[in-house]
Amino acid sequence: MTKTIDLTLSVTESPQALARHAAKIFVDRCHDAIEQRGEYNVALSGGRTPKLFFETLALSQFCSGIPWEKVNFYWVDERCVGPDDQQSNYRLAKEELLHKVSATHFYRMKGEINSQDAADEYESLLRRHFQLSEGEIPRFDFMLLGMGSDGHTASLFPGYDGIEITNRLVTDQYIREMEAWRVTLTLPVLNNARACVFLIQGKEKHEVLTKALNLLSDRTLPAQRVQPHNGKLYWIVDQDAYTG
Repeated sequence: MTKTIDLTLSVTESPQALARHAAKIFVDRCHDAIEQRGEYNVALSGGRTPKLFFETLALSQFCSGIPWEKVNFYWVDERCVGPDDQQSNYRLAKEELLHKVSATHFYRMKGEINSQDAADEYESLLRRHFQLSEGEIPRFDFMLLGMGSDGHTASLFPGYDGIEITNRLVTDQYIREMEAWRVTLTLPVLNNARACVFLIQGKEKHEVLTKALNLLSDRTLPAQRVQPHNGKLYWIVDQDAYTG
């Protein structure tokens, strides 16, 4: 059986161009989702590259045409810190995007409570909001992803069992190298999205990007295992990351 992947690779001249390209995709898919289903369900990640994307999306040329009251914001993963902590993915999105536009529907992971309780609560929230029956998986319209220099995405790290979990929507995980707990959506949720959008920038990502984009290699990196089975996969990278 041959598996096909609907993948688009875009190489931009700069991080700013990367962010603009991603913002255009966000807007286009927003209008399509609202026209077809009446709402736009988005899952956000944190980090340096998403920060630039948030800043760009908040510019009037992108945000002015979005019916924000129909956009629902969720999170791909979260560090186990409070919502006002500098490391909080929620705080980053709130400060750089959500408080600059008229967004009203955002549902954060509670990093300030016990990580297992936070994962359980978020899974229950997804089941309610997406009206899921037993065994069903939420289908996000737009999922923003990054990739670490070790090939991790969301908080699914190489060498950890979180990447193998298939019976949960959300899980928690202790990352030894960081001495920190994380809460994250699981791979089945990522792979059920209508669009997964990777944003990659910087020379330091060149080596791992080369490996991740080798479709003939073994899928040893968590980022390589993001292959939406009925959706679109975007890799948007800047020239530095692509050429090294």
